[in-house]
Order: sequence, then C-alpha cells, then structure tokens
Amino acid sequence: MPKPKIAIIMGSQSDLETVNEAINLLKEFRVAYQVRVLSAHRTPKDVAKFSEAARKGGIKVIIAAAGGAAALAGVIAAHTTLPVIGIPIETSSLKGIDSLLSTVQMPAGIPVASMAIGKAGAKNAGLFALEILATADKNIEKKLAGYKKELARKVKEIKLNV
Repeated sequence: MPKPKIAIIMGSQSDLETVNEAINLLKEFRVAYQVRVLSAHRTPKDVAKFSEAARKGGIKVIIAAAGGAAALAGVIAAHTTLPVIGIPIETSSLKGIDSLLSTVQMPAGIPVASMAIGKAGAKNAGLFALEILATADKNIEKKLAGYKKELARKVKEIKLNV
C-alpha cells in the first residue's frame, strides 16, 4: 500500500458524514490518504505534533474539517508549510456560517484555502487536494481531466421539458 499523500483531519467523529465526500473521491482516484480525529481545543499538542511531522511522513496536502469555532485548519497551518484546505462543517445553531467565518478569517502569513460549507465543500476539498498533487503527478492530472470532461458531458445531456 502506498504511503498517504493526503491527510484528512476532523475535529470530531461527527464530522465524518461530511468528510466522506472527500474520502469517496480520493478512493475513486485511488490516491492514498489517512483520516484522523484531532481537536484544536481538546488535543492542541497532538495537532501541533501531527502538523510538524506530516511532511516527513510523506503528506503533501492536509484537509481539515471543523465546525463552530473551526480553529483546526488554522492551528494546523500555523505548524506546517504544507497546503491546508479547510472544510467548514455545517452546525445546527448557525448552519455553518460560524465555521465558514472561522476558517476564512486567517491572519496574514497563515494561509488556509477554505471550501464551501458542508458536503459540497468536502468534495471540493478532495478535488482541490488532487489538483495540488496533479502539479507533480501526470497520472492524477489525466484522471482529473477525464473527471471534468465527464461533468461537462452530464450537463450537455440534460434535457428540459418546459
């Protein structure tokens, strides 16, 4: 089994339903990944340790999913020079707006790429991670081109009965 190139970190096990969109996409593309639960607030030392060691472990991109205060992506980004992609998790109280605002409001010098709230954001996080890897991997680049062609084909086949 190849070493994981993408790490997916969730702030809580309850985030898995959303994160599965990214996981399923990575499975479809047959790109090795790892998934862990680490909390920026409950296990901050573990988050820092993971983030600092990720590059040596072969990780190229980190996807971080969190809801509410959603500090996870920013804390990870503070401890690594790897690209970090944030997935704001939809919350019951504010529908994920809180998560989105927390993820996008990073101070200068600590970049986090933020996706849309929820499952669409998770799928796009997987795609964005693949696009980053594709800059150095022609096989992934070719699969992405085919994926986008298939998206276009499906749109062209839509027949409206109006």
